[in-house]
Amino acid sequence: MAKRVMTVDDSKTMRDMVTFTLSSAGFQVTAVADGQQALKMLATHPVDVVITDLNMPVMDGVALIRALRADPKWRAVPILMLTTESGSDKKSEGRSAGATGWIVKPFNPEKLVDIVNRVCG
Repeated sequence: MAKRVMTVDDSKTMRDMVTFTLSSAGFQVTAVADGQQALKMLATHPVDVVITDLNMPVMDGVALIRALRADPKWRAVPILMLTTESGSDKKSEGRSAGATGWIVKPFNPEKLVDIVNRVCG
């Protein structure tokens, strides 16, 4: 069975690029525009990994990670940050919220597939 990935990004172009990259590698991808949509979708559609942007309207990536980590059923699910932010303070904030890893945009498609495969076990 294909591993299920959710990508959360307010940029439709970025959602489409991540979806294309991961779908082409055999993943089943769900794409949403912000953290609030992600929480709604995840309530009924479990996934094996979440990839989220940091800066989004409505609910940003750090708030999404904190919300997921507060729920026992999401504590062990890998959450990757995919963002243009590369500052150590932002990475530290993401890590303390519970992010599993950090990928800087623009991403290398092969590396993204490799990282998702690695965190999915």
